[in-house]
Amino acid sequence: MSAPVFVLVHSPLVGPLTWGPVAAELHGRGYPVVVPALRAGETAGPPYWRQHVTAAMAALDGLDATWPLVLVGHSGGGVLLPAIAAAAGRPVAAYLFVDADLPHDGRSRLGRFADAADADAFRAAATGGLIPTWTEDDLAKVIPDFGLRSAFVAELRPLPLAVYEEPIPVPAPWPDAPGGYLQFSAPYDTAAAEARTLGWPLLAMPSGHFQMLVDPAGVTDALLDLLARLGVSLADADA
Repeated sequence: MSAPVFVLVHSPLVGPLTWGPVAAELHGRGYPVVVPALRAGETAGPPYWRQHVTAAMAALDGLDATWPLVLVGHSGGGVLLPAIAAAAGRPVAAYLFVDADLPHDGRSRLGRFADAADADAFRAAATGGLIPTWTEDDLAKVIPDFGLRSAFVAELRPLPLAVYEEPIPVPAPWPDAPGGYLQFSAPYDTAAAEARTLGWPLLAMPSGHFQMLVDPAGVTDALLDLLARLGVSLADADA
């Protein structure tokens, strides 16, 4: 079987630079990798999740159809992985979730909040139906490199609140491939615990939510470690 291609899916709140350094690290080690650029502007109508899946399909265009996928989702990108897999129609070698919620059929991203007051606060922060973007000051601690932080913020666009309110489907059967979890931050304790109950390998790198921008080599090592624990072979990656 051909070696799998890594598909690194970012949250719709941010841009593809989120995975850029890890993609470069994987590519440098000889692994095929793509980073879909999810786009859902304020004038685009729902369902937004379908637009994101379409963006992922565009990123796979031109790749050998025999290559299986390693689908990697960060933050709000994690819940898209089953729909991406169904649309791709390719074998999936593994699902890897990185500081991300696990998919639940028909649940919205806001549905992750166990406390309704937290969801209400998220909605209240929206202005004119749009979720505000982070500023460089907001991210100074989690992305300390000034140049990288500036480039990251430059990609941000206000996102429709509806992106977080819409239900996201999980096509059956799921999970149809082994899964693993990489946790950075405490807000994802519940998701990490859920992954553990599924019997998935769990790695913890206590850090900020965007640790892939701070330590891309370490995060790449962790992703490869999870795949090794799952028995996913990458032996043909350099062929």
